[in-house]
Amino acid sequence: MQFRQATLADLPAATAIIRMAVERMLSLGRKQWDHTYPTDTDIFDDIADGRGFVLTDRQETVVAYGAVSHDPEPAYEEIEGDWLSDIPYIVVHRLAVDPTRRGQGYGRIFLESVETLAAGNGTGSFRIDTNHDNTEMLSILARLGFEYCGLIRYGHGERMAYEKLI
Repeated sequence: MQFRQATLADLPAATAIIRMAVERMLSLGRKQWDHTYPTDTDIFDDIADGRGFVLTDRQETVVAYGAVSHDPEPAYEEIEGDWLSDIPYIVVHRLAVDPTRRGQGYGRIFLESVETLAAGNGTGSFRIDTNHDNTEMLSILARLGFEYCGLIRYGHGERMAYEKLI
C-alpha cells in the first residue's frame, strides 16, 4: 500500500473511482453526491492544487481517492453544534474507494494515512463531514474514534460533521 499525493497521471483513475462511487450512491438512493458533484473538474483542480491524494495497492493500482487540505473549510464556520477544538485542522473531502474493491479496508487505511500525515505536520485536529445515509463512512468514522459535532450546510445539502483530536 502507498498513500501519496496524486499526480495528473492519476486523474483518469481518480475520476473513474469518483464516477463509480456516484453511480453506486445514486443506485442506493443516497443523496450525498450526484451527477453535478463531484465533477471531473473538481478532481482535476484538487490534483493541480496539491490536495488530491491516492491510495494504491501492491500493484500500484489506485484504489482510493480523496482531497486532503489544511485550509479552513468555509462551511465549517457555521456549525449547528460545537467542534471539539479551535485549533488548525486537516480535512478530507471527496473520499471514494473503487466500488469493485469495497470491504477491503481501503477507506479506513486512507483516513489513517491522513491522520499520520496531519500528526507529522503538527496538526492536532482532523475534521470530516458526510451525509446521514453514507453508512460505510459513518461506520469507518466510528471505528477510528471520530466524534459527532453537529450539522453543517453546503449549497447542495446538510452534512454530519465529525472531528478527531490527534
